[in-house]
Amino acid sequence: MASITLEDIGKVYPDGTRAVGQVDLEIHDGEFLVLVGPSGCGKSTVLRMIAGLEDITEGKMSIGERLVNDVPPKDRDIAMVFQNYALYPHMSVRDNMAFGLKLRKIPKDEIERLVNEAAEILEITDLLDRKPKALSGGQRQRVAMGRAIVREPSAFLMDEPLSNLDAKLRVQMRTELGRLHHRLETTTVYVTHDQIEAMTLGHRVAVMRPVSAKRPFNLQQVAAPTELFNNPVNLFVAGFIGSPAMNMAYGELTQDGEDVKVTFAGNTVTVDRAALVAHPGLGEYFGKKIVVGIRPGAFENARIADPSPNETIRVTSDVNEHLGSESYVHFQLDSPPVVTPDIEELLADSGQNADSLGETTSFTARVSSDVDVPDGSTVDLVVDTAKLHFFDLETSAKIGTTAPGA
Repeated sequence: MASITLEDIGKVYPDGTRAVGQVDLEIHDGEFLVLVGPSGCGKSTVLRMIAGLEDITEGKMSIGERLVNDVPPKDRDIAMVFQNYALYPHMSVRDNMAFGLKLRKIPKDEIERLVNEAAEILEITDLLDRKPKALSGGQRQRVAMGRAIVREPSAFLMDEPLSNLDAKLRVQMRTELGRLHHRLETTTVYVTHDQIEAMTLGHRVAVMRPVSAKRPFNLQQVAAPTELFNNPVNLFVAGFIGSPAMNMAYGELTQDGEDVKVTFAGNTVTVDRAALVAHPGLGEYFGKKIVVGIRPGAFENARIADPSPNETIRVTSDVNEHLGSESYVHFQLDSPPVVTPDIEELLADSGQNADSLGETTSFTARVSSDVDVPDGSTVDLVVDTAKLHFFDLETSAKIGTTAPGA
């Protein structure tokens, strides 16, 4: 195993297009690190630079203690798993897994041992004599993993390996990948655009955003999944991480005696002290426009909770999606438009529409399904104001932090 160090890594193509900029990242020995972000954010390019499949334009890359900027892929002691399994259709599973070892002139008995051990780990021993066409998608992915495992590399690099599987199989394979890493403890860098994969698999998650002329850096935040969810450093991370996505609305803070109140989309609630502590310097924003973030799970139906009038809002349900133990209540509230070009770009990068911060703001509340909320009905929702998030309108940074690259 080995650590992987990226020092101010950048990638600029010959036509001048910048794909990656100023990526500083330390991937610890034995860690499962996930690179996540929307299409075009540079995550696969970073992975290919680690593998040696893309030249490094700027910065330094080390695997273990060795600088590998000019080291060819075959000498980097890494193994890659791609989204297309790239199995040889005319070879058996056994021969597919052994092929790379044969090229390296590994003794036959050693190859047999390595293949059998990997097959046992992946529970594909009874598939070793089959051809790829006789396998399901999940089985083919296991074979691709087995081909990487037999090499016993210092690090695994995985480029969206589950994207070709159906939803149910992706959930199963996520669990198996986590179990496999726990058993092997090999340093793993995993690329995905699916934030659920990122949150369930990663020890840490690196959130990336496309570069632009004004922002020549990709990396937004690197943290444990719970830290990303509970403490996003800016609006991009807040909007990208979480399913359903965080609700956002323009708001304004006021002081009411000892209480701090926030008004958003025509509603005023008292801010819990825990939210004030989490956003140091919030008092400097009294009377100024800010962005208020509310996770769907911060709402609850007032008929179930024991609300205070200072934390309850009344809404009209557009659509109520029943999901068994919980429901997603979708509703809209009027909100004065203050969209700036930077905010509009940020929302677009994170896959959201600028209308989510327009005259009419769309909200989603995740509430208990114990009380039915018919479409078109009026419902009182309690807001857990301890879980509110507040962001600077100009920098997009969470209030009390500094925006990346600022």
